[in-house]
Amino acid sequence: MKATQQLHEMGQSLWLDNITRGLLISGTLRRHIQDLSVTGLTSNPTIFDHAIKNSHDYDGAIRRKVEEGKSGEALFFELALEDLTQAADLFRPIHDQTNGLDGWVSLEVSPVLANDTIGTVAAAKELHVRAGRPNLFIKIPGTREGLPAIEEAIFAGVPINVTLLFSREQYVAAAEAYVRGIERRIAAGLKPDVFSVASVFISRWDVAVMGKATDALRDQLGIAIAKRTYKAYREFLDSPRWQRLLNTGAQPQRLLWASTGTKDPKASDMLYVKALAAPFTIDTMPEDTLKALADHGELEAALPADGGNCEDVLAEFAKAGIDTDALAAQLQDEGASSFVKSWNELMQCIASKSEVSKNVG
Repeated sequence: MKATQQLHEMGQSLWLDNITRGLLISGTLRRHIQDLSVTGLTSNPTIFDHAIKNSHDYDGAIRRKVEEGKSGEALFFELALEDLTQAADLFRPIHDQTNGLDGWVSLEVSPVLANDTIGTVAAAKELHVRAGRPNLFIKIPGTREGLPAIEEAIFAGVPINVTLLFSREQYVAAAEAYVRGIERRIAAGLKPDVFSVASVFISRWDVAVMGKATDALRDQLGIAIAKRTYKAYREFLDSPRWQRLLNTGAQPQRLLWASTGTKDPKASDMLYVKALAAPFTIDTMPEDTLKALADHGELEAALPADGGNCEDVLAEFAKAGIDTDALAAQLQDEGASSFVKSWNELMQCIASKSEVSKNVG
């Protein structure tokens, strides 16, 4: 049995951290679903920038949209929705079979809205309606300004993938925003079954502290942070507050591991995948990591619900002068800035290809 199937049977969902038109046209995504137990996917501005920039698969569609008078952000979201609604339809049987728990795809609001709560909510509602699919998450960053937008979007019935979370504290703040949205729906007499996932980024921790701690601690910080967050996740699911919501028909917000491709060339390509195997979670992984898992992945014990030795490991990093609270805030800020940079590059790519299409026409 492939390790991908073993993870699936353990109760962890495998999502692909990629979307390209080529994956859809070639049938590769369909094969990943059939052969590698993939049950969802995620996208972000960087993924779309690479997809459009590094292929000609979108050139014809861009040319047609330019002829229709489309440009910039509006043109991009049409391209993205074409890809993601097609992917959502491939995952729809899984979504239906799991009563909405799995089989999702994700589309991010414009990163330039990261500090604009009102603009983020409006964009989330609009994209949700335009997608017209029950299994498409709208991604909103779990920043200070993003948290009230998450609550409002959930209250409005928009399924949300909370992105750019880096710590237990950031996860808990996102989970509480989700719960407030659900509680407000119940108080208003609305159905509480609005789905959400909370995406915690892992590998960037170890990149940030490379060379700043002892060799014994190399590539250990991201996993320790994940274990600490998983403990908080399990405690939140077991809390009286959440148990009361379950009685109303609410759906738990699932914890998602993001950025699980190994960045350290000296480490195993399965480093994070093996360490973060846990039921009722999601691992969204790059395509290379997914293929490596199917080819030579070997699983170990599931992540301990109590966080295992995470606090001991984090104490060692503290002794080495690593302030994880400050670093979590820094990583979130850098992540938001990185997505804005990718977004700007994406808009430049769209503009460039639009101009070429005019000249060709």
